[in-house]
Amino acid sequence: MAAHVESGDGEPIAAINVTPLVDIMLVLLVVFMVTARLIAQSAVPLDLPHAASANAEQSIWTIAIAKNGETRLNGDVVRDRHALADRTRAELRKNPELRAVIAASKHTEHGEVVSVLDELRNGGLTRVAFGTSPEETP
Repeated sequence: MAAHVESGDGEPIAAINVTPLVDIMLVLLVVFMVTARLIAQSAVPLDLPHAASANAEQSIWTIAIAKNGETRLNGDVVRDRHALADRTRAELRKNPELRAVIAASKHTEHGEVVSVLDELRNGGLTRVAFGTSPEETP
């Protein structure tokens, strides 16, 4: 369904007005920029360390708490949670930039997680994050 449009002197009009196309593209660009910022802000905020050189190493403890309350520090079973504060103090003396990520099962009791968090804070560690996994959308 093509239309043949002629100018007043009998010749076809061969020019296309691209102004509406440019307007639409600019609006789409703005929409994508705004939605990209919203998606980036929905991520879990982390207090990431600053490094002056590429060789700077980070020390991050991963503390996993299972459904039954079993606690693991970097894969090793923690038998006495009260000793966790002492281990934290010793590690902070060696590395003051120590951070921890607590990854607990969603079936773990809240008190278990708070107990581990208290022991870390009693040891002087304040940079603690909680590990999560994104929900699957249908």
